[in-house]
Amino acid sequence: MRLGASLLPAEADHLALFIDIDGTLLGIAPTPDAVLVPPSLIEVLERLALGLGGAVALLTGRRIADADRLFAPLKMIAAGVHGTELRSERSGSISMLAPPVSPEFVEAVNRIGALSPGILIEQKGAGVAVHYRNAPETTQLVIAELNRIVADDAYDITLRRGRKVVEALPRGFSKATALTWLAERPPFKGRMPIMIGDDVGDESALQLAEKLGGVGLRVAGEHFSQAEADFDGVESVRAWLAELASRLEGTTRTAHLPTL
Repeated sequence: MRLGASLLPAEADHLALFIDIDGTLLGIAPTPDAVLVPPSLIEVLERLALGLGGAVALLTGRRIADADRLFAPLKMIAAGVHGTELRSERSGSISMLAPPVSPEFVEAVNRIGALSPGILIEQKGAGVAVHYRNAPETTQLVIAELNRIVADDAYDITLRRGRKVVEALPRGFSKATALTWLAERPPFKGRMPIMIGDDVGDESALQLAEKLGGVGLRVAGEHFSQAEADFDGVESVRAWLAELASRLEGTTRTAHLPTL
């Protein structure tokens, strides 16, 4: 495991956090609705937002309304559905940056559910996710069928693999495009970006944070190995964030984050 996270200075004037949800803040569950959110995590996120002057954003494949439900009563700055939804102020309105996928596309994807009762089709407004965690034997069939559907250029859709899921999304959007937009605006502008993520969909934002002079912190799991990760799992991420929140409350100039 790398020790990159231990080298970050906990200076409130210079840090901005961008955090994935599933596999990073929350453990992976059999279905998206089955995740467990400890109350202590909600408290930590609130403390971090206060300690960092609001410069904390959730970058997620979920819809922002779904994130709001999970972390209620918090309404964080957030980008949802891989950058196709955006809320630039806490408790502010949600902007849709891409139009909904067409009914014809939704209908075509819905037919994939007939391959197995374990397949879950999740409608996401500007995207559609096909979850096959409960039907792993259909992996190649799901991917082949989705590739066949998006081959129709009229849809202008691209596929993104995830942890036992394939997401159909509009071209030109990603967590990196969301991070770029937020990083150029208050309260993130001028701060060192720290992106924390665990999956393929996080890679573009992890790399962008590093390109911008910040840090990309990777969470071990089904995508990143223990050897290349900074955290060995969700619990390590939560502990690290809690320690950062405590140190921001205690001192904002000399503290350094704990060694993993």
